Amino acid sequence: MKRNWYRRWGKRFGDLALGLLLSMLLLPLTLTTAVVVAVGMGLPVLFRQDRVGLNGNVFQLLKFRSMTDLCDTNGVLAPDQQRLTLIGKMLRKLSLDELPQLWNVIRGDMSLVGPRPLLTRYMPRYSAHQRRRHEVLPGITGWAQVNGRNALMWEQKFDLDVWYVDRISPGLDLKIIWFTIISVFQPRDVSAEGHATMPEFMETEDSLTSHD
Repeated sequence: MKRNWYRRWGKRFGDLALGLLLSMLLLPLTLTTAVVVAVGMGLPVLFRQDRVGLNGNVFQLLKFRSMTDLCDTNGVLAPDQQRLTLIGKMLRKLSLDELPQLWNVIRGDMSLVGPRPLLTRYMPRYSAHQRRRHEVLPGITGWAQVNGRNALMWEQKFDLDVWYVDRISPGLDLKIIWFTIISVFQPRDVSAEGHATMPEFMETEDSLTSHD
C-alpha cells in the first residue's frame, strides 16, 4: 500500500490537533454525560473493552456505559437488548457514548476517521480482504458509518472499510466528518433490525476459504 504524506504525517497531526480542541470544547457535555450515566446507571461511568487497531494490535476502547450488567440465573450476561437502558439508547442515538474515545484519539490508539474498531474474537474470522481494514488506525466514525451504519450487513461494512483504506485523503476525511455531524442531528441506522446494535459477526464463505 502506497503511503503518502497524509497517511504518514498529516492525518495524525490533524487527529491530535482536532482531538485536543474537541476535548476542550466538549468538556462540559462530556462531564454532563458522565453525571447522567452515574445517576442513571451507577458507577463506573466508563465501559472499557479490548478492541483491534492498527496492524492487528489490541488497545482498550473507552465509551460511556449504555448497558447494565444484568445476568441470568447462571451468571451469564443477558442479551444486549435486555441490558440496554433508556439512557443508553439516548446516548447511542446521539453518539454521546463515543465521547471518551477522543482520549483514544489523543493517545494514538484511534483516528477521528477510520474503520470502527471491533472485537478481538473477530480477528480469526476475517478474510484476507476484510483484514485490510487494519492497515489504518480505527476511527470514531468512518465511511461505513455514514453509508448505512448498523443497517448494513457485515460484508458491506468491510467492503466500505477497505474502500476507505485505499482512498484516504484530507478531502474524504472532511467529508466523512461533515456527514457524521449531520447524522448526529438526524440519527438513523443506530441498530440492526432486531438487535440492540449489530448481530455477532461470523465467518463468511470468503473467510473460510482464506483459512484453507
